[in-house]
Amino acid sequence: MTKKIEVILREEKFQDVKDALRKIGIIGMNVVEVRGHGRQGGITLEGRAGTYQVDMLPRYQLNIVLSDHNVERTIETICAAAKTGNPGDGIIFVYPVDDVIRIRTGERGAQALHYKGDIDDRRASGNGHTAAATAKV
Repeated sequence: MTKKIEVILREEKFQDVKDALRKIGIIGMNVVEVRGHGRQGGITLEGRAGTYQVDMLPRYQLNIVLSDHNVERTIETICAAAKTGNPGDGIIFVYPVDDVIRIRTGERGAQALHYKGDIDDRRASGNGHTAAATAKV
């Protein structure tokens, strides 16, 4: 039915990711500024007072809830836009979502996630996907 994609990414790549997602029709998302580190454990900086470790680096957490059939295309888009090839590029988590309810209208499930011009709307109208891309997603 639906999935939640949670992405932790570099601050400087956020605009690239947001633009790439909008281009494929991902409209609804939430963003939170977070701090943390992954496998690399942070970075080592050298200053006048010597060398020190910064282990809580600034990152963005991007949250998207979408239909199952859009998950792989969305992940591919995020990876392409966020990748620098260096440690600290980020990580993506995918979670199942049991239900979605739009408070204003009471819509549930896929209807609650629908936005005019979004990735599903484009799919239904035939805009935004080539035949090969549709088969892949």
